[in-house]
Amino acid sequence: MHPVMVAQLLERIHDQAMKISHLGAEISSLFDRYALGLDYDKLDDEWASSLFSEDVLIEFPVSRHVGIDGLVEYHQKALAMWARTHHVNTPSIVSIAADRATLRANMTSVHVHHQRDGETLPHYVSGTYVTGDAVHTEQGWRLSRLSFELIWKTGNPPT
Repeated sequence: MHPVMVAQLLERIHDQAMKISHLGAEISSLFDRYALGLDYDKLDDEWASSLFSEDVLIEFPVSRHVGIDGLVEYHQKALAMWARTHHVNTPSIVSIAADRATLRANMTSVHVHHQRDGETLPHYVSGTYVTGDAVHTEQGWRLSRLSFELIWKTGNPPT
């Protein structure tokens, strides 16, 4: 093969690899923004529509929600059970196939109980394995599924 053809082929391979890397980072950042948002952002329709597809499925070990309608309230209700939360996730491993992608990550979540009658309860801390799907929409990439599998926990949820 002619050296110029080899150089052109290598350039195309490099460009494709960079595009895939960029898309992987874009998709991974959706989950990063979700995790940070639970602790620090105002959860509203703008938050939800910037992260999720219309038909999103969110699955936790204790509950699930389907669709973007009501998703904000679903999260607000769950977070209101706690005085504070702190979610930390690993970088996501992303696989892309055309306009669909999958992701995998681990998450550690610390949940601080509300004080009752001056009593301080131990934090509820959990480690979860997270899997998800993303789809490319007219608005860009959006999460279409997040599933959280409980791996370990310490403490107890609210009674």
